[in-house]
Amino acid sequence: MTRSTWLATVAVIAFSVSPARAADAADDAAQGEIIVTGERGEYGVRSTSTATKTNTDVRNIPQALTVISESQIEDQGLRSIAELLTFVPGATAGTGEANRDQITLRGNNTTADFFIDGVRDDVQYFRDFYNVDRVEVLKGPNAMIFGRGGGGGIVNRVGKRSTLNAYREGLVSSDSFGGVRVTADVDQPLSGNAGVRINALYENGDSFRRHVDLERYGLNPTAGIQVGPATRIDIGYEYFHDRRTTDRGLPSLAGEPLEGRDKSFFGDPDDSFAKADVNIAHFRAEHEFRRGVMLRNITHYGHYDKFYQNIYPNSAVTNGEVVLGAYNSRNDRRNLFSQTDLIWEGKLGSIDHTFLAGFELGRQKSRNHRVSGAIQGLPGNRVSIDDPTVDVDVIYASTPSDANNRTRASVAAIYVQEQLRPTDWLEIVAGLRFDRFKLEVDDLRAGSSDYDRTDNLWSPRLGLVLKPTERMSVYGSFSRSYLPQSGDQFSGLTSASAQLKPERFDNLEIGGKWEPIEGLLATAAVYQLDRTNSQSPNPDPSLPPLLTGEQRSRGIELGLERSITDRWQVSAGYALQKAEIRERTSACNPAVAQCEVPLVPRHSFSLWNRYDFNSRVGAGLGVIARSKSYASISNNVRLPGYARVDAAVFYKLPNGMEAQLNLENVFGADYFPTAHNDNNIAPGAPRTLKGTVGYRF
Repeated sequence: MTRSTWLATVAVIAFSVSPARAADAADDAAQGEIIVTGERGEYGVRSTSTATKTNTDVRNIPQALTVISESQIEDQGLRSIAELLTFVPGATAGTGEANRDQITLRGNNTTADFFIDGVRDDVQYFRDFYNVDRVEVLKGPNAMIFGRGGGGGIVNRVGKRSTLNAYREGLVSSDSFGGVRVTADVDQPLSGNAGVRINALYENGDSFRRHVDLERYGLNPTAGIQVGPATRIDIGYEYFHDRRTTDRGLPSLAGEPLEGRDKSFFGDPDDSFAKADVNIAHFRAEHEFRRGVMLRNITHYGHYDKFYQNIYPNSAVTNGEVVLGAYNSRNDRRNLFSQTDLIWEGKLGSIDHTFLAGFELGRQKSRNHRVSGAIQGLPGNRVSIDDPTVDVDVIYASTPSDANNRTRASVAAIYVQEQLRPTDWLEIVAGLRFDRFKLEVDDLRAGSSDYDRTDNLWSPRLGLVLKPTERMSVYGSFSRSYLPQSGDQFSGLTSASAQLKPERFDNLEIGGKWEPIEGLLATAAVYQLDRTNSQSPNPDPSLPPLLTGEQRSRGIELGLERSITDRWQVSAGYALQKAEIRERTSACNPAVAQCEVPLVPRHSFSLWNRYDFNSRVGAGLGVIARSKSYASISNNVRLPGYARVDAAVFYKLPNGMEAQLNLENVFGADYFPTAHNDNNIAPGAPRTLKGTVGYRF
C-alpha cells in the first residue's frame, strides 16, 4: 500500500463515527447506562499476570518488575524498545546492528527475550507500541514462566483487545526532522457480548543522521466474544512492516567515540537497509468452570521475513581513515506456540492459595543465510572521516564462516506453581518447570554436516513474601534459567557446541515494595546473578561468539511509579550495577585487571513527571543520566557518561481534541548512549521537538 493510502485509511478509521452509533450512545445515557469516554489511564499497573501467569498484585510478586503504561508511552513520545528502556532501572538498549531490538538486562545481552501476552516473540526486528496497553519488564531469570533464555529478564508487551465498549482515538505527530506518525485505535461493540478493535499505524521518519530514514506501518484487528458469563474468546491478526536505513553509527578514536561527526554516515546508505515483514495470528480462550477455577489457552502463529544489508565502519580511526566492511543476512522464521493453563484459586485446607498447572508446545522453523561483501573500487576499503559516505559496488559471496542453514526447534514443557497464603502477612511462591528442547540444524555450507541436540531443562523458582503492613511487602527469591549453547537465536550449531552444557543463570534477590501513599509504588531490589558456561558477542561480527566462562552481576535497583496525587504522575528509577567476566577471555584488554560486561553503566538514573495544573493544561519534565560504560567485551572503548533533560506541555482542546509538545535533550547534550561494538557507536540525538495532536472520544 502506498503512503497516501495508509494515511487515508488510518485517518478514516480514527475519526469516523456513525450518526447511528452516536444516537445509540445518547439513548444509553438517557437510560442511565455507563458510557466509556476513553479517559487516559495512569502510569504503572496494580496487578499483572506476567510474572506468575495468575492475576497477582505487584506487591506480592517476589521479583523486580517495571511497568510502562500506554499513557506514559504517549506522554513521552516513546517509539521504540530502546527509548522505553532508558526508564527501566538495570536495563540498557544496544543498537542491534541497526536492524533489531537488542537489550542488556542485569548485564545479560539478548536479542530474543521478547514476548507478546506472555508468548515468545523472539525474532530479530524493531517492535512498535501502536497496539499495546503496556510494556512490562521483568528483571532476573524466570524460566519457570517463560522457558529457555531470559537470563537477565524479559520484555513483555501486553496487547490491546476489545473492551466491548465504544472508544475512538487518533493521534498525528511530527518532529523537527520532518518525520510523520499517525496511529488509530477504534474499539467498537457489535452487541452486548461481542466487539472488534482495530489498531493501525503509519510512520515515515527522518533522522538527525544524514541519509537515515524509516518507513513502517501496521494493522492489528482483534475481536472479542463473551460466550455466556463464564467464557470469553479473543482472536486477532497483526501485519507489521518495517523498512529503514541500516545505520551502524560511528567508529572510535583512541578508545573514545569519534567526536564532531555525529551526523556523518560511514558507509553506503543507499545499499544499507533492513526490512522486516511480520504476520502474527492470535487466539485466546478462557473458561471459568466455577468460581476460582479457570482454564485458559493462548496460541500464537508468527510468520516473520527479515533481510538486512549493511556497509559499515569496521575499524577504529587510524591516520584519519576508517576501514569499511559489508555483508547481508536473511533470517526468516515460522513460530507456533500454544500455552494451556489451569488456575485454581481457593483454599487448601484452611490456607488460601492459587495453584497453576500448565503445559506449552512450540515449534520454530528458521532459514539463516549470511553473505559477506567485497567492496569494489575503494583502495583498502578505506574512507576519510572527512568524507565517509560513499557510493560503491559490492560483490556478495558466501565464505566458509558465513552461516547458511535451516533450523528446526521444538519445545514441550510442563510446569506447576503454588502461591500459598498461610496468613495475611505471608505468601510463598514456589514453582518448577520442565522443558524438553530439541534443535536440528541442517548446515548447508560446503563440506558441513547436520547437527542436533536435545536439552532437558529443570527450572525452579522459590519466593517468600512478608507483609508487615497492608501497604508494604518484603521478599526474597531464587530463580534459574537455561539457554542451550546454540545461542538465543539458535542460528548455528557445530559438533563442539552440540556437546556443551547449556548456559545457566542463577538469581538471588531480596527486595521490598511499598505504597507510601495511595496510588504510589516504591520498589527496591538487591540481587546477585551468576551466569555460567556463558557466551559473549565477538567484537569481530564475522567470528563466532566467545566462550567467557563465568559472569557475575550484582546490583541495587530502586523504582518509583504511578501517581503522587490525582494530578501528578511519576516514573523514576536508579540502578547501581557491576557486571564482570570472572574468567578472562582473549578478547579482554590485557591492561584491564577484570573485564566488565559491555553496556552496563555503574550508575543509571531516570525520572519523568507529568503534572496537570487543571483539567486542560499539564506539563512534563524528565532527566536521564548514565555513568560511563564499555562498548564491547574488549573494554578497549569507553562510552562517556552523560545527562539529558526532556520536557513537555499538554493541552486539552474542545470536543475531545488534545495537543502536546515534547522537547527532548533540552540543553543539547552531546552524548553516546549505546553501541554494538567498539566501532559501531550510536550518537545521541540533539535537541528534538515533537508535536502531537490527538482526538479521543
